[in-house]
Amino acid sequence: MPISWNEFRHNAAKLARSWSEAESEIAETPTFLDINLQAVRIMDDLHDALEDGGYRGHDLERFLVRILFCLFAEDTGIFERDAFTLYIQEQTKQDGSDLGPQLARLFEVLNTPPEKRQKHLDETLAALPYVNGDLFAERLGFADFNREMHLALVICTRFDWSAISPAIFGSLFQGVMEPRERRQLGGHYTSERDILKVIRSLFLDDLRAEFERVKSNRNQLRQFHQKIAGLRFLDPACGCGNFLVITYRELRLLEIEVLKTLNGAQQHLDIHTLSLVDVDAFYGIEISEWPARIAEVAMWLMDHQMNVVLSETFGQYFVRLPLSKSPTIVCGNALRLDWKEILPPEKCSYVLGNPPFVGGKFQTTQQRADMALVARGVNNRGLLDYVTGWYFKADNYIQGTRVIVGFVSTNSITQGEQVGTLWNALFQRHAVKIHFAHRTFAWESEARGKAHVHVVIVGFAAFDANNKRIYECENAQSIVAKARNISPYLVEGPDRAIVNRGKPLCDVPGIGIGNKPIDGGYYLFAPEEKAEFLKAEPNARRLFRRWIGSDEFINGLERWCLWVGDCSPSELAELPEVKKRISLVARYRRGEIPARGKPDEERNRKRNELTMKLAETPTRFHVENMPKRRFLVIPKVSSERRRYIPMGFMSPRTFASDLVFVLPNATLFHFGMLTSAMHMAWVRQVAGRLESRYRYSAKLVYNNFSWPEATTTKQRDAVEAAAQVVLDTREAFFKNSSTFANLYDPITMPPKLVKAHTALDRAVDRCYRSQPFTSERQRVEFLFALYEKLTAPLIATGTKKRRRD
Repeated sequence: MPISWNEFRHNAAKLARSWSEAESEIAETPTFLDINLQAVRIMDDLHDALEDGGYRGHDLERFLVRILFCLFAEDTGIFERDAFTLYIQEQTKQDGSDLGPQLARLFEVLNTPPEKRQKHLDETLAALPYVNGDLFAERLGFADFNREMHLALVICTRFDWSAISPAIFGSLFQGVMEPRERRQLGGHYTSERDILKVIRSLFLDDLRAEFERVKSNRNQLRQFHQKIAGLRFLDPACGCGNFLVITYRELRLLEIEVLKTLNGAQQHLDIHTLSLVDVDAFYGIEISEWPARIAEVAMWLMDHQMNVVLSETFGQYFVRLPLSKSPTIVCGNALRLDWKEILPPEKCSYVLGNPPFVGGKFQTTQQRADMALVARGVNNRGLLDYVTGWYFKADNYIQGTRVIVGFVSTNSITQGEQVGTLWNALFQRHAVKIHFAHRTFAWESEARGKAHVHVVIVGFAAFDANNKRIYECENAQSIVAKARNISPYLVEGPDRAIVNRGKPLCDVPGIGIGNKPIDGGYYLFAPEEKAEFLKAEPNARRLFRRWIGSDEFINGLERWCLWVGDCSPSELAELPEVKKRISLVARYRRGEIPARGKPDEERNRKRNELTMKLAETPTRFHVENMPKRRFLVIPKVSSERRRYIPMGFMSPRTFASDLVFVLPNATLFHFGMLTSAMHMAWVRQVAGRLESRYRYSAKLVYNNFSWPEATTTKQRDAVEAAAQVVLDTREAFFKNSSTFANLYDPITMPPKLVKAHTALDRAVDRCYRSQPFTSERQRVEFLFALYEKLTAPLIATGTKKRRRD
């Protein structure tokens, strides 16, 4: 069973890399990730081959985990070199007919102590170590192999698994999940790069700084060693254990540095007693069995790799076999389980992880029931993503403790209406404090079928801290800034989230939606449809109005609306084709016919009472907003790639749809303020998202925007002049058939327009303060501070009124 010292050194050399070296290798050497991805594909192929052969479910999951352990074991020194490979090649038939029983026999041997094994056991099997740890305890059904499946396993044995991080197991699991299942479970696995962001901010950077402070004092260093050995970690959405595995690796690497400093060049050390950090300090909750079991194995394999590094450091062979300690990975629904029964909070040090990414509209019935349970009493909880359930559970778990939580989450929890729903509840319930935050960055995954999302990292606790930090990703580097307090928008600010406001906070024009016909499309025309209609009804020309929604406005699309609301009965009597359209609208509103161009089944939808009532006045729209003067248009949805949301003035002859917002009394000053970098910083921070696109909101974004407190005539004139230059510059390009879409595309935006907007930005900034803003975060923090100032009297008045009531 023991391997030679030279061979052991060979294995150890491949594994002995410090956490910083590993980071740089991942960042600078693409082949490291290529190797991991290749391993995933190989295991995917084996999984698919077995599943196609009818070997499925629990047995397949357990079986693959055992195969993974054996592949790692023979390449990393747990088994003798190539022991598993030789057994497959020499003891099984190439047609695969006996492979299932032979593997079952091998698994049984790995679960049997040497003294209890049969005396006449095959030499190859007898040389295998006793593993224990319950990994091979359960008897599984035989997997029936054929020649192709046998070959798939042989291909797995030819891969060098010593080069693979056990953290890649998460990607393995994701790789074999169907996209629909992955979406419903939220099964997206965080990359090592992003896991390191969490654990370094949560505890690792502080521990390393403490190590540097105490390493020259042996007594303090011994106390520090005991401290890190006493840490306990809980990942309540652990998946395949990526967070736990990498946290364990980093803690063991730190411990090895401590041991090197304490013991130096001492001879005759018993390294079996040196290491105090073990896998039993790690706890996890996972809803699916296979990833839960993979997490256990990944922890054992990482433990072995760290033992190899420890052995190499002190020149002695060290292996923890049989497996006497295990991580605690509970298979169950984390939103239903009591975390305190798994790890009492008074024994826990840190809660960390990547809870499931499942948006509100994708939640299953069970997940909605989970949210109703954990967010009971929270207003508008239906807006919340599934990930927020872990925030409510963690909030209850950490009360009265010094436990700090660090979660990766979709950035939706720091944008739009969710912010008020989630964070105001957390602040009001238990006075949660945010200790650190990584602002929005692109989420990475090493798996196939990777998610395309942007995420944040939020660290919070039930106690306050002085060392609050905000991390910003710039050019692949994290820039950290200290903060007095971190708001739920992950900028410096108060423990308060913005909620919908019925009227503008400042003295500015009110905003409303455009027209909402509820006409089934029978009043709307493409240019060719309009031309065809006018051939039959030429006297209806004066009834047509240009029609714009977000798409028409941004992309310059031509669309027309037939407006008959101002026509008298006598006029309509002379327009038979128009009367037919009116009749079609009435029938649509009663549910007698479907919308134009829709399947006939659509007419069977139940019409609500309001729509049925509207059938009585088919010449009118449900919502009518038709300004008499020039008005400003703001699209409800716009690409997040644009530096500015395209906005513009329209004449009263143009009708706006309910897919845009309308400011009837907007001036050049209002246009300049709203199309500035200042307002866009507010939009990017406060607005919700439709997928990743900006979703502008009247009540949340516009009505809560803090306009300058007091502007001089000179300042307003400067904004209006700069705004007019923007309009004039755009108009010159519109004459050449340009559209807002290409004028504001970050790649094709004309330099003249960029220059005009930059000048406007400067003019707007000077309305707020004389000192220029150097970053978007500065702008946002300034706006939130101004918002607090403007709303403070309102809050005080409201509080006084409630007391009087």
